[in-house]
Amino acid sequence: MVLVVVFGVALFVAVLLSGLAARSVLSTSFLFLLGGALVGDGCLGLVHIASGSEIVGVTADLALFVVLFTDGMHVSFPALRGAWWNPARALGLGMPLAFAGMAVLTHLLVGLDWTTSFLVGAVLAPTDPVFASAIVGRREVPARLRQLLNVESGLNDGLALPVVLLLIAAAGPTSEAAGESLTTIALELVSGLALGIAMPLVVAWLVRFRLLGAEPKLQPLLALAVGVILYATCHLTHANPYLAAFSAGAVFASVSPEPKRAFEPLGEAFAELSKFAALLVFGALLTPSLFGDLSLGGYVAVVLAIVLIRPASLLISLAGSRFGRREKLTAAWFGPKGFASVVYGLLVLESGIPQGHAAYTLIAVCIAFSIVAHSSTDVPIARMFDVEDLVGVPDDEHGKTPSAMASEVPSGIERPSGYELGGEGRRLPAAVQGEEADSAST
Repeated sequence: MVLVVVFGVALFVAVLLSGLAARSVLSTSFLFLLGGALVGDGCLGLVHIASGSEIVGVTADLALFVVLFTDGMHVSFPALRGAWWNPARALGLGMPLAFAGMAVLTHLLVGLDWTTSFLVGAVLAPTDPVFASAIVGRREVPARLRQLLNVESGLNDGLALPVVLLLIAAAGPTSEAAGESLTTIALELVSGLALGIAMPLVVAWLVRFRLLGAEPKLQPLLALAVGVILYATCHLTHANPYLAAFSAGAVFASVSPEPKRAFEPLGEAFAELSKFAALLVFGALLTPSLFGDLSLGGYVAVVLAIVLIRPASLLISLAGSRFGRREKLTAAWFGPKGFASVVYGLLVLESGIPQGHAAYTLIAVCIAFSIVAHSSTDVPIARMFDVEDLVGVPDDEHGKTPSAMASEVPSGIERPSGYELGGEGRRLPAAVQGEEADSAST
């Protein structure tokens, strides 16, 4: 109950300060991380949570599922078909480069063996823009940049998981639950993807029956029911829940647009609550002894992972793309480590591998540093962009904003009656357009 009270107080404070946080470097995510650290064993000792506690694994697992499910709903398949190349480059080239770069740093600076070093690289490879919400959620940020970060973060969690499991097995696990064969891992991924695709299709088929249909006030609960069933089914069948969550969200948004729109406010609220709960629990694990266990070389590796490895790997993967310099630098910087890394780090700790505790210490400190660094810089960097963009509409292949394209309507295309294009491609009623012209001549 102490943890519940602390969560309520932190949520109350976060809501009251959310307006200030949206305009400054203050981060609501950091408030929960700090709140957990204050009430944990490292400070006041009001809450006693061990790294192997069930509440840690369950909270992080549920939070990651909810966040991926809602993130998947933001994926537009028509837009993705026209702009898949950049996310593919980030995942196919940038992610392996970050994975290998972190492994080399870990081996050279921390002294872990090569297998465990590559395991650390795999755990820290996934990114999580949930901690940089001002970038993926702000209208002034170009849509193609938001799409790149959203798609990359949604898919790299599932791509990293089989590598993490294989490396845990290769590192010599001492617990029976850690060793899984390649066939088992592949089956979990395939079954998770299959469940994530099939369940929304079945729901979309059922709602077409005339006798069936959701009352408007209950319609938001349709997607929630799908998520609950999917989460439980994945755990009962050992299917990969994270790949299932993201694919289910994307398919549901595509085949059931009305229920998706009804669910959006509720889904975003659930995602925020689960994120805050996981941060509070994770913060309670950040004790002075944890930070004291990491060597100086480990801290150097953490800093380089954030300011060098991720930026360099993504800049290399986007070389020659049509992103502008500012967009490339923003995408390169925002590679925060989040829920996937927390969950995978706990898998490493619970696996019982020889250097598991040292690997987890490095992973936990890196996640903490990343959350602070990225969630406190998203708003200032988002304000650097000054583009007129429509939510959900990506820039065209030549980098033109929708407003710029609107001003280039071919003469053979008829504009809606009674409307003219105002300044910067704005569509204005003819009467208003006339007033604008008069004031301009004045």
